[in-house]
Amino acid sequence: MESQNPQTSENLDSNPTSPSPANLVHKVKSNLVFQSKWAELNGAMGDLGTYIPIVLALTLAKDLNLGTTLIFTGVYNMVTGVIYGVPMPVQPMKSIAAVAISDGPDFNIPEIMAAGICTGAILLVLGATGLMQLVYKLIPLSVVRGIQLSQGLAFAMTAVKYIRKVQDFSKSKSKENRHWVGLDGLILAIVCACFIIVINGAGEERKERETGNVDDEERNMRSKRIKKTMANIPSAFIVFLSGVVLAFIRKPAVVKDIKFGPSSMEVVQFTSHAWKQGFIKGTIPQLPLSILNSVIAVCKLSSDLFPGKEFSATAVSITVGLMNLVGCWFGAMPCCHGAGGLAGQYKFGGRSGGSVAILGAAKMALGLVLGTSLARILDWFPVGILGVLLLFAGIELAMTCRDMNSKGECFVMLICTTVSLVGSSAALGFVCGMVVHVLLKLRNYSSRDQSGCTVFINGTP
Repeated sequence: MESQNPQTSENLDSNPTSPSPANLVHKVKSNLVFQSKWAELNGAMGDLGTYIPIVLALTLAKDLNLGTTLIFTGVYNMVTGVIYGVPMPVQPMKSIAAVAISDGPDFNIPEIMAAGICTGAILLVLGATGLMQLVYKLIPLSVVRGIQLSQGLAFAMTAVKYIRKVQDFSKSKSKENRHWVGLDGLILAIVCACFIIVINGAGEERKERETGNVDDEERNMRSKRIKKTMANIPSAFIVFLSGVVLAFIRKPAVVKDIKFGPSSMEVVQFTSHAWKQGFIKGTIPQLPLSILNSVIAVCKLSSDLFPGKEFSATAVSITVGLMNLVGCWFGAMPCCHGAGGLAGQYKFGGRSGGSVAILGAAKMALGLVLGTSLARILDWFPVGILGVLLLFAGIELAMTCRDMNSKGECFVMLICTTVSLVGSSAALGFVCGMVVHVLLKLRNYSSRDQSGCTVFINGTP
C-alpha cells in the first residue's frame, strides 16, 4: 500500500490534464525551493551587470520612470521564477535601448514603449501559433552556439570597457581611462574579480574518474569539502553590497536626495508618429535579437544547464510578449529574457526560480519605497564593479559553446560569431551561419552521391 501512494501522487503531478490546486501548489513550491540559500541569493546578483547600466542610462537620458520599471520587472521576475523553476532573467531590450540613447530627441518614452509593445505583440503571435517552436527545431545547434558565443564575447568586451574607461551612461559613451586608485578605480575592480575567481573558480566541473588510491580519495574528499565551503560564500552579493556602500561614501550628500514612496504611475500617451517611429527604429532591429537570444538561445542554454527542466520556445515567446503588452503601457522599460542573464545567474549559484523571485521582491521593494530617487544612488555606484559582474556573465555564456566537436560545426559557429560581432547584428550573423550550414550539407550530400556513383560504375561488368 505504501509503494502505491507515491506512484499515484507522481502520476497525478506529471499528468498535464489534471491541474488540480494541490498539483499547482506543489509545482510552485518545487520551482521556488532553494538548493542553497546563499548560493541562490548570490545567483540573483548575476544579471545586474546588464540590468543596471541600461536602466540607469535610460533614466538619465530619457527620463524613464525607474520606480515603475522596478515594480514591473520585479513582478516579471517572480512570475517567471514560479513558471519555469530556473533563474530566468528579465533584461531590458538592448537594441531598443541603444536606439533611444543614440537617436536624440526623436526617440523618447512614447516611441520606446511603442517599440516594446509591437515587439511583444509579434512574439506573442509567434508563440501562440507555434511558429516559434518550429523555428527552434529548424535552427541547427552550431548556429545557436554562434549566437551564444557572439553575445557572450560582446558582454565580456563591454565589461572590459566598463572596467578600463570612465562611462557616461546618459550618452552611452566611454570617456578617459579610469584611474588605478580610487573608490571606482582599476585596483578595486581587479580585487573584486580576483575575489570572485578564488570563490567561484571556473564554474562547475565534471565528475572526475574514480581512482583506487586511498590517498587520492582522501585528498579529493578534502578538496570537495573546501570547495563546498567556498561555494557557500555569496561572492557576487558581497561585491554588489560593497558597491552600494562605496556609492554612499563617494557621495554622502546623496542621502538628502532620497525621497520615500513610489513614483507616480501613468498611462503613456501614444501618437501615430510614436507608433511609426517605434516600429521602424525600435521593433525592426530588436525583433531578430529577441527571437534568437531571448527565446532560441535561452531555451537551448536552459536545456544544457538544467536537464529535466526544459521548456518550449512557445512558452518563452509568450511570456516575453505578455510582459511587454502589460508593462509598456505604463512606462516600464521593454524587457525580454536573455541567455547572458541566465548564464550569469547560473555562474554565481542560481539554480531555481527562487533566485529570481528574491531579486524580483527586492526590485518591487525598492520601487515602492524609493521610486525614481534610487537613480541618484545608482549614479554613484562603482561602474567597475558592474563591469566585473558582467564579465563573468559573458564568459559563462561563451563557455557553453565548448561542446562543438566536429570541424564543420566549429566552422559554422565561428562564422556566425564573427559576422555577428563585426557587423553588430545577430540577425546578419544568423543568416550567414544558416547559409554556410546549408552549403556544407549540400557539399557533403554531393560528395556522398558522387562516391556512390563511382562505386556503382566500378562494380559493373
